[in-house]
Amino acid sequence: MITGQAAISIREVTKRFDDIVAVDRISLDVRRGEIFGFLGPNGAGKTTTVRMLTGIIRPDAGSIHVMGHDIVKDPVPAKQQMGVVPETANAYLDLSGRQNMLLAADLYGVPRARAEERIRETLTELGLIDRQDHRVQGYSKGMQQRLTLSMALLHEPPILFLDEPTSGLDVQSTHLIITMLQRLNEAGTTIFLTTHNMDEANRLCHRIGIIRRGKIAAVDTPEQLKRTIERIAVILVGFDHQVDTGALSALPGIADVTEANGRYRITAEDIDTAIQSIVAHARAQEARILSLDTPAPSLDEVFLSITAGDE
Repeated sequence: MITGQAAISIREVTKRFDDIVAVDRISLDVRRGEIFGFLGPNGAGKTTTVRMLTGIIRPDAGSIHVMGHDIVKDPVPAKQQMGVVPETANAYLDLSGRQNMLLAADLYGVPRARAEERIRETLTELGLIDRQDHRVQGYSKGMQQRLTLSMALLHEPPILFLDEPTSGLDVQSTHLIITMLQRLNEAGTTIFLTTHNMDEANRLCHRIGIIRRGKIAAVDTPEQLKRTIERIAVILVGFDHQVDTGALSALPGIADVTEANGRYRITAEDIDTAIQSIVAHARAQEARILSLDTPAPSLDEVFLSITAGDE
């Protein structure tokens, strides 16, 4: 359940590398219990921000609090509240999956009896229980990433950071990871994830933040972000037989027409006028309209609109 309390609070955070300002005075709150997606083109400051949030590097200015703890002044209690899943699996290849889990339990101070329970629970849910005694070097990339997630969850952290959690993974691993993230969130875990997968962000995230050139460019729900971009309306229409695209283009309210696979993509200057024109033209041509849609903008279009020219 999402609450008004902040799981992550970022205030005026800046990070420089020599003369380059990678992150420029960003402020952001992530509420407890939400899945927050953090998107941005390459070089926008996304990875630098996540590394500051997880205590890997220090900000040059500003403050970061994770579950109420200052990540710079009180790093140990802050890190005890989080699980971190990097894009590249970080398990030891010469150890078995179970040995990696026991090592994580020792690092987080999880009692042995509870660690055994958690190992059984997480490895079973992520489909690794039958391979727990095999060396990780024999795991596929997807299996290694699932093991890394299991290790990050061993101490039952209230907040989970994931960097491109399903990038390049097989379908089974992607499904298992997404299903677990949804279940964790339903149980109250706050999730902060970076991704380039727009469909994944649209399905998973309660809110999305987009960083552009080191600054926060937008923060909102996926649906609200889709409503914010200005665009000429598009109409997709199908007829029971082929019609002349030139004649359609000449109709009132229509700016352009393209045809592909038997459907016509119509760019409309005035959507109401365009639809009326299409219906009247179909009648005049004795063509039956099989389908007529006015699709909403996709999250991909929102991202490209906000970050245009950055990559």
